[in-house]
Amino acid sequence: MLKLAIYGKGGIGKSTMTSNLSAAFAYLGKRVIQIGCDPKADSTFNLLGGRPVEPVMNYMREHDEDPQRIEDISRVGYGGVLCIETGGPTPGLGCAGRGIIATFALLEDLGLFETYHPDVVLYDVLGDVVCGGFAAPIREGYAEEVLIVTSGEKMALYAANNIHTAVENFADRSYAKVRGIILNRRNIPDEEQKVHEFAKRTQLDIIGDIPRSDDINRYEEEGKTVIEGNPELPISKLFLSLAQTLMER
Repeated sequence: MLKLAIYGKGGIGKSTMTSNLSAAFAYLGKRVIQIGCDPKADSTFNLLGGRPVEPVMNYMREHDEDPQRIEDISRVGYGGVLCIETGGPTPGLGCAGRGIIATFALLEDLGLFETYHPDVVLYDVLGDVVCGGFAAPIREGYAEEVLIVTSGEKMALYAANNIHTAVENFADRSYAKVRGIILNRRNIPDEEQKVHEFAKRTQLDIIGDIPRSDDINRYEEEGKTVIEGNPELPISKLFLSLAQTLMER
C-alpha cells in the first residue's frame, strides 16, 4: 500500500495536487482513498462533482454519536475514489488538530483499511502549522512518505522548509520520510532557480513539475479534476506520469 501525506503552505494548491493525483491513480486502475485533513473540508470537491461529503467532525456534532459505518462519513467519487473529510470544530471553539486525531482513531475502529483494501491512501494536510494534530499522519504511522507542494514564492518555500524540518525531527523514530517536492508553478521571476536551490539545500528531489494551467481552473469550475475532464490533455499526462513515478519503489 502506498501511503502519502501532502503538505504545503495554505493556498499553494495541495488539494488540487492531491485530488488530481487520486484521480490519476484511479485512472491507472488503483483503489484509492483520499482523506482531507483540513477544517475547510474542501479537499475532495473535485472528485465529487463539486458536492461536499459530510465531514466526520460535523457528523459527530450533529448526531451526538460516532458513526457506525464507513458509508456514514464517506462518499465514492470519480474512479471509485473513497472520499473522507475530517472537518474541524465549530469555528472559534476547540482544536482542529485534535479533530484529525479523533477522526483517525474512529477510522481505525471502523476498520477502514481492512474493509476497503486500498492500493493508495492520500492525506491532504493543512501544512502551515505542523502541530501534534496536523503531524498525526506522519508520526502515527498512517503515512509512510511526504510530498511537499511549493511554488517559488518566499512564503511557500518558508513553509516547505518548516515542513521538511518537522519531518526530519521524526527521522530517528521510523516515521514518514519526505519523498520529494512537487513544484506547483506560479510563474514568478526565477521560480525554477529558487525551487531548485531549495531542493539542493535540503537534498530533496523535485518529482513533479506542474505548470499553471487554464485547464485545471476550467475543470475545477465543473467540480472535476483534469483527469476526469480529459485524460489526454498534456496537464493530465503530467499527473499520470507523477502517479506512475510514485508507484515505483
